[in-house]
Amino acid sequence: MNSRATTRELPQAADPRKGAKNPMPHRTLIDWFWTPPDSAPRATILIRCMVGGVFLWEGILKFVYTNQGVGRFTKIGFPAPELMAHFVAVLEIVGGVLLICGFLTRLIAIPFVIEMAVAMLSTKVSLYFGTSPLPAPPSPPQSGAWAVLHEIRSEYAQIMSVLFLLIAGPGPWSVDALLARVRRRRAAAGAVSPEAEAHGVAGLSLQAPRQSVSGKGA
Repeated sequence: MNSRATTRELPQAADPRKGAKNPMPHRTLIDWFWTPPDSAPRATILIRCMVGGVFLWEGILKFVYTNQGVGRFTKIGFPAPELMAHFVAVLEIVGGVLLICGFLTRLIAIPFVIEMAVAMLSTKVSLYFGTSPLPAPPSPPQSGAWAVLHEIRSEYAQIMSVLFLLIAGPGPWSVDALLARVRRRRAAAGAVSPEAEAHGVAGLSLQAPRQSVSGKGA
């Protein structure tokens, strides 16, 4: 009876998993961007190379040909067209390389989604009404819905590919997945499981009475 009462009176050890507070929302968001899953198919590397390659050479093209960079931004009517053209070109070059390598995939996907949305709104709305400042398509349809659907195919493919990478992650053949595996190995090497710790404490408690008994026998 006394032993049972004593056992009941002893405070129960707090479970760190139950007592731990939920992480802050901003910390969870940072982890979501910084540690994307590697559960996507290995073939995701093909999507990364496709979308990243297009961004890469389109960014280089804006520096090589003025009509694709500063001239195009000037015709569309962007403020500070030279600064905007160079900013977008650098974003596409650096971001394209990051997508191909699969590094910071989710983070770089966000500005690309914004860029493609702005590109579609700034060029395809005027094309629909036939008032685009850019050269009209060489053959029909040159305005209206079909013209927009035909000319929007590149931006549509790019934004859908980037959205896929944002949601599914870069796949196992990526720098992000490699870094995630390294972090998991370090965490597994540095962590001690509760079961192993409990076995170690139990072993020490069993060894103490044996030593005392051997000491008395001597």
